[in-house]
Amino acid sequence: MPSTLLVRGLAIPRRELRWRFSRAGGPGGQGVNTADSRVELSYDVARSASLPEPMRVRALARLDDRLVDGVLTVVASEHRAQLANRRAAEERLVAALDSALAPPPRRRRPTRPSRGAVERRLAGKHRRSRAKQLRRPPDERS
Repeated sequence: MPSTLLVRGLAIPRRELRWRFSRAGGPGGQGVNTADSRVELSYDVARSASLPEPMRVRALARLDDRLVDGVLTVVASEHRAQLANRRAAEERLVAALDSALAPPPRRRRPTRPSRGAVERRLAGKHRRSRAKQLRRPPDERS
């Protein structure tokens, strides 16, 4: 395994990651009671030396609801093998950080509908109104 995780061109050293293993529920038969296949991967976003300050601020703001004391934790337990769960946890961590570190979208430039578009919309409304008027009994038509 490489010594760093790559997120948006940013290298996060693996020494900044914390791994925890425990017993997982689900498939596995008798082995599920003895194998520590559930994986928790934690990354301290608030105190990481590898995150530049503007990216740290953005990540902390976007991940606010997922952080506990500035630490992002992802869990993987869907596979029977610990190695597969390790890979799944890394992928989830990279995906979460990737979306949190993405630059903000460009601001929408306000536009107006063209005069032709407005006229077409209004003409359609008049046609629809006329069709509904024609369905009424003759004495209720305006």
